[in-house]
Amino acid sequence: QVQLVESGGGLVQAGDSLRLSCVVSRGTFSWYNMGWFRQAPGKERGFVAAISWSGGSTNYADSVKGRFTISRDNAKNTLYLQMNNLKFEDTAVYYCAAGRDLGAIRSDAYNYWGQGTQVTVSS
Repeated sequence: QVQLVESGGGLVQAGDSLRLSCVVSRGTFSWYNMGWFRQAPGKERGFVAAISWSGGSTNYADSVKGRFTISRDNAKNTLYLQMNNLKFEDTAVYYCAAGRDLGAIRSDAYNYWGQGTQVTVSS
């Protein structure tokens, strides 16, 4: 069973930056296309960013384009999400996910999920 563990969340002020990490174990990380999703209180889980198994292809939700960057290091079995110029509306629990569909934006396209890391942005 593939396991994903996120870290790097925290409480920051608007305009600050954070980098989330997701370490994958018990599986071959480079087999999987990866994604980041987030869920704010009272809202459904929504797509943030995705990256292909090689890292050569990425896509982003419109709300984070130009501010967030998804990347991966297959040698370290680690997925990253660099978040710059954070806004109050970025406050959510952030989840990483692994799946076989390239660039999928639907959560049901992903097979494995982490437990989430909380990001709170104060205005």
